Amino acid sequence: MGAQMAKKRVGIGALVHEVKEVHDANPKWTLDNAFIQWFLQAFLVSDPAVASRSVTGVSHDKGVDGIFIDDSVSKIFVLQGKFHQGEKPPTESRSTVISFAQVARILLGTKSVFEIFLRKIDPAVGHRLKEARDRIQKRDYELHLYYVTTGRCSSPLKSEAEAEVGQANGRATLSVLDREDVLALLIDYLGGAAPPVPFVDLQIDARGISGSDGVIQRYDIASGIESWILSVSGQDASNLYSRSGDRLFARNIRGFLGDTAINEGMRNTLRQSPEYFWYFNNGVTIVCDSARKTAEKGHAILRVTNPQIINGQQTTRTLNIAPSKKASVLVRVISIPRSRTRNQADFEGLVSNIVAATNWQNAILPSDLRANDTRQVSLQRDLAKLQYHYLRKRQTKQEARRALGNLSFFWIKKDELAQLAAACEFDPVVVRSGKEGLFKLPWYDRIFDGRSVREYLNMYWIGRVVKYQGAGQPDRAYAKWHAMHAIWKSVESVIRTRAKSDYFRERCERDKWFDGLDTATDQVYRSLLEFFKRRRGKGVHATDVSNFFYRPHQHVGFDKYWSSPANAKRRSRAKQALAHFKNELEVGLN
Repeated sequence: MGAQMAKKRVGIGALVHEVKEVHDANPKWTLDNAFIQWFLQAFLVSDPAVASRSVTGVSHDKGVDGIFIDDSVSKIFVLQGKFHQGEKPPTESRSTVISFAQVARILLGTKSVFEIFLRKIDPAVGHRLKEARDRIQKRDYELHLYYVTTGRCSSPLKSEAEAEVGQANGRATLSVLDREDVLALLIDYLGGAAPPVPFVDLQIDARGISGSDGVIQRYDIASGIESWILSVSGQDASNLYSRSGDRLFARNIRGFLGDTAINEGMRNTLRQSPEYFWYFNNGVTIVCDSARKTAEKGHAILRVTNPQIINGQQTTRTLNIAPSKKASVLVRVISIPRSRTRNQADFEGLVSNIVAATNWQNAILPSDLRANDTRQVSLQRDLAKLQYHYLRKRQTKQEARRALGNLSFFWIKKDELAQLAAACEFDPVVVRSGKEGLFKLPWYDRIFDGRSVREYLNMYWIGRVVKYQGAGQPDRAYAKWHAMHAIWKSVESVIRTRAKSDYFRERCERDKWFDGLDTATDQVYRSLLEFFKRRRGKGVHATDVSNFFYRPHQHVGFDKYWSSPANAKRRSRAKQALAHFKNELEVGLN
């Protein structure tokens, strides 16, 4: 998704686009089925394959459109979805919503009631419901019903449906999500913060605090933002990660950085002087949809809905590695009203500014601040469809593997992709000036401009060829970005079509390199070094190779040399090799 798309308000059109993408991958489904899969991916399970298997997608399902059994948390999720595409959402009927709420009584009720419900139901749906009921009755699983619609549902009807489920004989809840709720979820999904953490309870640590309940609360009338400041024990902070996992940091601009000096310092404090941890640490910042003070089992708590730790991931993870009851940590909770942040760019900008202003320990890089940009999230999803891991955040390899799974073959870092694209299109000295500069304006918007994922992968594989031809030869390393620029200019048009782009990528993935491309790249390298020798100067005024290719506009001079009579032999050999490469592509497609 391009820069302009990120600046628009997130409305039903953006959701329709996402749902139709799911439908294109499952053309036999209805749009309602595709909507259910999208919701599952956005709210409950990140794995598209698991989400797809959880959609019933059949007639005679008696209003049960999806069933997801999550054995990891001992919960059953049953869903019904209504996908309305119009700008004016219709109102959901009371009979439909209440009828779905009654599924809780059926699953938790007597065997005879359950068997009556299964009459004339699709056999596959019936089998899944039997599995769900078995876990509820024999393993004490919780039941969660979700009625999800892009229509409108009144607050009294929501309350009535929730009360209906509350009368079921067992542990069951119902959530009715209408258009406003779904579009709020879409903002998180586009921002890479999905599936969310439903809520966390922060037990207030009031040790040493007098004259208050241990919480400072502030409400900003102008923005509608509400904030709380409190202390929690090191053990409770550790439990945040134990209960919620990596999803708690989805909006964080980095992953866990591992054994940095700062993180090691925190561990030493926890081991040697845990009582001083509160003073030495900057604390944790959480953004959320809402928060409210309450009490449970005699303890004051702040219940935080849809929380995201945007600053303090290293602190939270370190406390999880070395939990301490003696330590306390400062926590700031910021509730940002969804009704005022439907504009995705505004929300991301606010979060990024909070991160930049509050982080004083592990340094923030320009590339970090782009990690949750909508373009980066979309690129990660698009590359994943082609089995590529796109690392848009700094994190340890172990965490990346856990987050991205084991199905992908190739890993691409966002700074690596930025360098490749910049070398192809700009003066190579831009790349040599530092990769972090590529994540600042104007370069960032020109590199990540919404182009197709195939074009990025063409650049990636050309880059692999250039890297291979330069390996083991120090002088070629200095000329690498100039070689990338020259080769890309020669082959971009050759591999531009979808068919040739896909064939080129698929052969490279199988290590079946193109001889013609290898030869042409070698000739470009040789010509670049000959160009250097001719232009470096003599004696004490001679320029070193490392500085020579650092000069601006050097690629323009090389273009002239490449076309000159002095380079006729190399140019001729490269031309023949590129003709061979083009022929290899055409033969492979026929």
